[in-house]
Amino acid sequence: MSKINLSEISSLIKQQIESYKDEIKTETVGTVVEVGDGIALVHGLDKAMQAELLIFPNDVYGMVQNLNDDSVGVILLGDSSLVSEGDTVKCTGRILEIPVGENFIGRVVNPLGQPLDGKGAIKANGTRPIEQKATGVMQRQSVNVPLQTGIKVLDALVPIGRGQRELIIGDRQTGKTSIAIDTILNQKGKDVICIYVAIGQKESSVSNIYETLKKYDAMDYSIIVDASASNPGPLLYLAPYAGVTLGEYFMFQGKDVLIVYDDLTKHAVAYRELSLLLKRAPGREAYPGDVFYLHSRLLERAARLSADLGGGSITALPIIETQAGDISAYIPTNVISITDGQIYLQADYFYKGIRPAINAGLSVSRVGGAAQTKAIKKVSGTLRLDLASYRELESFSQFGSDIDPATKARLDRGERTVEILKQGLHETIPMANEAVVLYCLTKGFLDNIDVENILKFERELYRQLDITEEGKKIVNYINEQKVLPDADVLDSFIKKTKKIFM
Repeated sequence: MSKINLSEISSLIKQQIESYKDEIKTETVGTVVEVGDGIALVHGLDKAMQAELLIFPNDVYGMVQNLNDDSVGVILLGDSSLVSEGDTVKCTGRILEIPVGENFIGRVVNPLGQPLDGKGAIKANGTRPIEQKATGVMQRQSVNVPLQTGIKVLDALVPIGRGQRELIIGDRQTGKTSIAIDTILNQKGKDVICIYVAIGQKESSVSNIYETLKKYDAMDYSIIVDASASNPGPLLYLAPYAGVTLGEYFMFQGKDVLIVYDDLTKHAVAYRELSLLLKRAPGREAYPGDVFYLHSRLLERAARLSADLGGGSITALPIIETQAGDISAYIPTNVISITDGQIYLQADYFYKGIRPAINAGLSVSRVGGAAQTKAIKKVSGTLRLDLASYRELESFSQFGSDIDPATKARLDRGERTVEILKQGLHETIPMANEAVVLYCLTKGFLDNIDVENILKFERELYRQLDITEEGKKIVNYINEQKVLPDADVLDSFIKKTKKIFM
């Protein structure tokens, strides 16, 4: 039996006493007093912050949404059936954040940044708060760099610039999502990162969009944030903020981002549902009083940063669905007043086969020519007037049998304008080709081609631009100089193409 060394024991005890630190860990905890429909009412969190992240049992998280006198209203970001009355809730002291980074490109994620595509975990470069104050006026620069959509009627009449917020509005099934997806497809090779936010869409619709983007290699530079109709209301509410948070990561690195919110009508409905469950006072159409702020604080985060901040940009294409073409309803008028213009799609045109079904009279870009290349600006000057006068004369001429030659000429030009602005789904057109075909229209080269042959001539024109040396030189010149070549060069090329076609 070994002897106990009392001196060693005493020295060990002394070391323990000297190294002892009296640490008191405090936690702010509360108790769930009511739960249901993705909402929890928690008592005892008197120091909770707005939008703070809370931890519930069973690894369910929540976000503070209401700060009442004696309780806190929380939206649950997980399965609300795992939360019960009497559960203990802890504050984290952190505003809700989501992971961000380069590795999100090519992935499908939910509004919390968790993968939905079965391709494994995503290694993030860090996190960003989901609610962020928009950059101020002095941190921005003017919008004057075009974001080409590849859609003739848009690039000519409703140009979109990098950093702009352009609303796409119209009834259901009129091609709103198609315009947004075509714009994403046209960014291939243009160094623009695209984010598609699906809010309240069917899973099958989101799957089809993913397959389309994959088919055209657009997922190489795209992210899909999916909060489908089967998700609880809180995730639908968070989805667009998650999308713009991912976009801001790239914008502050000096990169250009295009983000599509499809659609903000369903986003407003989800927010109304949450607000009524939180017992907020209903206002017009039962929406809460801050529904304007819901979308304004989201869309204000789209910007083109100053050169000092890297010159990155976020271009936003929010989508709003109207009922029977009523653009004077509450949510449409709210978003129209926030954005820098709107693309209005008319159901009548769509059913007549005029696609994209854009109403040139009600569509406008408040950035306008500042976001157009000189080549497109030069050939699109009279297009809007031609279309407007054609629509007016078209309805007027139905009542009269005798039409004078001048009116007949304007009607003929209008018919050809409508025909040349038609475009197939996912058939985006390079800027140089757009400029040449619109030059043909405005200079009268299409006036002696039958309307039913206009689109055939357009295809032949593009073919000649692709295969002939003369055509390649014209395309290269427009792409490099951003202006049209001399009229003699263009006229000669178009006349040769017409001889081949005729």
